[in-house]
Amino acid sequence: MKVDQFETRTQAATQSTPKVTPHAVVRALGAWATEFAELRRDLHRHPELGLAEHRTSQRVANCLSAWGYEVHCGLATTGVVATLRRGSGLKRLGLRADMDALPIQETSGRPWTSVHDGVMHACGHDGHTAMLLAAARYLAEEGEFSGTLHLIFQPAEEYPGGAQLMVDQGLFDKFPCDAVFAMHNMPGIEQGRLVFREGAAMASSDDVTITLHGPGGHAASPHRTPDPIVAASAIVMALQTIVSRNIDPQQAAIVTVGALQAGSANNVIPDVARLELSVRALDPAVRDLLEARIHAVVQGQAESFGVRAVVDYRRDYPVLVNSRIETEFAREVGAELLGEDDIERQGPAITGSEDFAVMLQHCPGSYVLIGNGAGNGHCMLHNAGYDFNDDNLVVGAAFWVRLTQRFLCN
Repeated sequence: MKVDQFETRTQAATQSTPKVTPHAVVRALGAWATEFAELRRDLHRHPELGLAEHRTSQRVANCLSAWGYEVHCGLATTGVVATLRRGSGLKRLGLRADMDALPIQETSGRPWTSVHDGVMHACGHDGHTAMLLAAARYLAEEGEFSGTLHLIFQPAEEYPGGAQLMVDQGLFDKFPCDAVFAMHNMPGIEQGRLVFREGAAMASSDDVTITLHGPGGHAASPHRTPDPIVAASAIVMALQTIVSRNIDPQQAAIVTVGALQAGSANNVIPDVARLELSVRALDPAVRDLLEARIHAVVQGQAESFGVRAVVDYRRDYPVLVNSRIETEFAREVGAELLGEDDIERQGPAITGSEDFAVMLQHCPGSYVLIGNGAGNGHCMLHNAGYDFNDDNLVVGAAFWVRLTQRFLCN
């Protein structure tokens, strides 16, 4: 939805709800659209990996300071938290945007293509940052609310998990919030469409390394040595039975073997084989069951082939669970802004993962999706040809403004 179309739709919504004026917000943000598109493209040109977002966080901090926010830098190394207080309201709201890029070589061909080899904004965090900055400027210059607003610019969402680092370093102790919200773009959904989901919305993500040790030997005498390659092959097949035979078919669960590495010559039985797994679930109990069964299956298979197994099971991001009250509140803001036809009140769960889940374990809130565009020409996330859709800057910023004004109402 381009700015002019968005403005027309919002004006119609305003006429039916005279006590709120989203049209004025859209008009003001639309006047800044080019400016914030340039800011977004500058961030895109200069991507930085997790915990190394020094230029990005400095630019964010400079903007927020210029607009009158109380700015705090250094949480989780490169995190930025900006606070704006107005009136006598006691409620406290947190809005979060992620800032980091990915270790991918960009092939988009855009004039604002990354200047850093092997690093690009392939997930749209440059756009998320720009959307929240646009909202921040409006709220500082024209926004009417009563209460405390905390803007959280988080590093290292992709790796190693900046949300956990910020929480561990006192995010919600230093900047207490009654609710926290975040937004992520999603290719494959019509541009500007907002998708909400109450409950489990994104999967947990765990990384597992299985190392099989055998003494190794000569390929001509396979009867003289346990073979870790044969054991690894059997384990790959046995792991597939966990989801099909241990998990309720109505529950989501994924066990993917993404790598199997062993050997270097056709006439040598190696002494080591290694498997790398990605394990995902949409329910914490299912997550626990997957871990228990993986350990049992691997050890049982290894023993049957006479090799020794070492399982390194690393729990990464938890299940992302959107709280009921905050999700319904966000839905109503979206419906007011766009109309029912351009929102989805209960979208499907996603088996991708997001470390905003950690913040939601400590504070109620909701994670919203905004469509980045559907059809050919709209690359999926983490693709070397991906680019954020700048038409979303006004839509996303307007949503943040209206959500803030309604949450921190006088």
